[in-house]
Amino acid sequence: MGMFVFLPLVLPLTALPIARLAEVHLHPRVATRLLSALAGVLALCSTLCLGLLVVVGTAQLPGNPLPDGWSDPEVREAVPYDEIAGKAAIVALAGVAVSCAAAAGRHRRVRRRAHRALAGLPDGELAVLTDDAPYAYALPGPRAAGPAAGSGVAARGRIVVSTAMLACLDAQERTALIAHEHAHLSGQHHRFLLAVRLAARANPLLRPLRSAVAYTTERWADEEAAKVTGERTVVARAIGKAALISRATPTPTLAGFAASGPGPGPVPRRVAALLGPEPSAVRWPPMFTAVGLAVWAAAAGTLGSALSSANATVTLFLVLKAATPL
Repeated sequence: MGMFVFLPLVLPLTALPIARLAEVHLHPRVATRLLSALAGVLALCSTLCLGLLVVVGTAQLPGNPLPDGWSDPEVREAVPYDEIAGKAAIVALAGVAVSCAAAAGRHRRVRRRAHRALAGLPDGELAVLTDDAPYAYALPGPRAAGPAAGSGVAARGRIVVSTAMLACLDAQERTALIAHEHAHLSGQHHRFLLAVRLAARANPLLRPLRSAVAYTTERWADEEAAKVTGERTVVARAIGKAALISRATPTPTLAGFAASGPGPGPVPRRVAALLGPEPSAVRWPPMFTAVGLAVWAAAAGTLGSALSSANATVTLFLVLKAATPL
């Protein structure tokens, strides 16, 4: 395997330039799909790399159930610095498994808790909660099988809005808010968000892509809302108003209508983008531009990661097969 086995651990660095450039230069729909795909493939390759190193590392431990031949010097020679790398990979892979399981479990619990909060409300895509805290978010449909999961609106999800949020918006702005959250549901944005969240847990180098996708999904929903209302300034005004009075939503793992951090965070950037022209729907940027070069660099890094993982997998398989007694 040689040094190729370590490449997938560091090749996510090639995707970092596109994380910020995609937010500005690509259509948010294209940026969301591109960044999510890059994060998913790179995370999968780096996790596979850890798994291969763990095979070599665990074969050296006393009492392991693996064939004795897997701990032979010929097998260990396939991995540089096998004693250190193999044992370190055991700890790293265990950390990845625990972290991803915790993130997925939290996401599932939040969704279940949010659905339970809507029990007893009238059916329909829009659910209005009597609450003095202003918030609005899209709640994906339940995954569980059954009548509620397989029928109509419940399967697609619901738009949850508090009475306090509705009270601060006029009729046009309410339409923009509902259109924004409907875009989250129809675009299945929660799947992209969960994918990049798990990818960032698998490899911390992918955290910038997680933040970028959190922004581009909101921008994607903003643009869809602007199409519905026909007025980009109405959507910008609704976001600005909501940001001034919003608090943290009761469901922190779900995207909020006007979630914002300190300083020039997502909301000011979203408002500025809406006050400008509609983004171009070009699917692939010209190569000899900053964003084009960044896309190609990320694509090359992802391809290199995949090829390195495949090469290491095949090599280790052949080595282990030769070392395994018949």
